[in-house]
Amino acid sequence: MKGLAVYLSEPLTDESTNRLIQMRDLGFTSIFTSLHIPEDDSSLYTSRLQELGRLAQQLKMELVADIAPSSLAALGKTWDDAATLIEWGVTGLRVDYGITPTQVADLSKRMMVALNASTVTAEELDLMKAEGLVLEQVEAWHNFYPRPETGLDQDWFNAKNRWLREQGIRVQAFIPGDGQRRGPLHETLPTLEDHRGQSPFACYLELEASVDRILIGDPGLSASTMRQFAAYQEGIIVLRATGQSDDPLLTHVQTNRLDPARDVIRSVESRSSGRPDSGLLEPAALSDRPVGSITIDNLRYGRYAGELQITKRDLAADERVNVIGRVIEVDRPLLQQIGPGGRFRIDWC
Repeated sequence: MKGLAVYLSEPLTDESTNRLIQMRDLGFTSIFTSLHIPEDDSSLYTSRLQELGRLAQQLKMELVADIAPSSLAALGKTWDDAATLIEWGVTGLRVDYGITPTQVADLSKRMMVALNASTVTAEELDLMKAEGLVLEQVEAWHNFYPRPETGLDQDWFNAKNRWLREQGIRVQAFIPGDGQRRGPLHETLPTLEDHRGQSPFACYLELEASVDRILIGDPGLSASTMRQFAAYQEGIIVLRATGQSDDPLLTHVQTNRLDPARDVIRSVESRSSGRPDSGLLEPAALSDRPVGSITIDNLRYGRYAGELQITKRDLAADERVNVIGRVIEVDRPLLQQIGPGGRFRIDWC
């Protein structure tokens, strides 16, 4: 399950509404918003939350709000009647401090409740269960970390998630965006420090198998990243690359061989390009093949001529291999995601 963040510090506009519609079409079914209102006009937040809730209902999207006692009060609510926010289109609340185990358990009987994944303890969870916590209605959400060097450690994150899942609790994490970034630091909003400034799509694929809900913390995605998510709905991994190629075959969907090589991704379809009249098959100047190099075997490779490969590790130059481009740096982690029979497409920048 994947989603995105919408922040109420700015009003909903036609542009932001259209963006939500676009993201829904790409399979994003969750909206996250923050209701921490330390200094802003609470009446603005109330009307904007209600407007966002109506839009979420129209788009059949979940709407989960990060909330604290002070922001509940600003909305004219208490923990006892917080579940009435369902009437505004809110489907879940992320709670942290200022709420008792009894209140969490009561909320879970009426709506989805997200605990702080990083700080919840076994003792706290036992107290909530004793009060009748409905586990099917409970998730554990990690924070995002605006300040560089403060994001979570990967090993600790994995261990905590294993424990949470053993308790029967679904887990959420944030990944960075690569379009509009949220201030004041504009340093992206990941859960994991390793993900800061990285490709949102690569981060998503890395977490997809181990996390139940993945949200983009920053407000925006670039158009090229949105195309990656769109293609992935059809099981295609798009690799953005620099270089030049006039062969239309190289813009088509390719398939990695079912017997995957250790060092390279090998295109099943590319052998048909090994034609005697193909200019791509003439030997080119020798060039090293660092990770992400896109290559075609030339005439000197005999029956392998025309085979398209992408290197998964650094390889030396080979007079039988022409280097025609390279996957951009932020997309190189995607190479490890293209397994046997995996489908991919090169988008030339």
